[in-house]
Amino acid sequence: MDIALWVILGILAVLVLFFILTYNGLIRLRNQVKNAWAQIDVQLKRRYDLIPNLMETVRGYMKHERETMEAVTNARNLAQRVPGGSVGARSIAEGELSSALSKLLAVVENYPDLKANQNFLALQEELSSTENKISFSRQYYNDSVLNFNNKIQMFPSNIIASMSGFKIGEFFEVTVATEREAPRVSFS
Repeated sequence: MDIALWVILGILAVLVLFFILTYNGLIRLRNQVKNAWAQIDVQLKRRYDLIPNLMETVRGYMKHERETMEAVTNARNLAQRVPGGSVGARSIAEGELSSALSKLLAVVENYPDLKANQNFLALQEELSSTENKISFSRQYYNDSVLNFNNKIQMFPSNIIASMSGFKIGEFFEVTVATEREAPRVSFS
């Protein structure tokens, strides 16, 4: 009888250890997703801070492009008002802002003096660098969500995930159709 009791205790210990390790793994992955989302926020804040400086530099040169300037300002304000936890709404707002910024930079091509302005060039380079960092942050976030979702959906960790109330993470997706298009390059 002693051997049967030890076997049962051993099986229970293995099951408890499995539960603890799986639960902690899910917590680690959920926190990784939260951290990745926070990194996107950091880069978006950086972009939001750069836009007023860019707009002020451009404003002096672009007297007739008021509609484009207002579109960028409105898109920035909208993106800043989106709640931080709503990935879908944030994706849409950020897509609109990216689209408005692309239009602004396309209009700049009509102003050779502005394109040669050192402040504008520095701001444009900073914005380009920030956009790259946002892109990398989005990729890291989506990779983290993928790992988390896989853990939640795969057997046997899906049992513990459902018992513990873990929910599927939402990907940061392109929602504006123009973001999927290849950029047009013109040397005219």
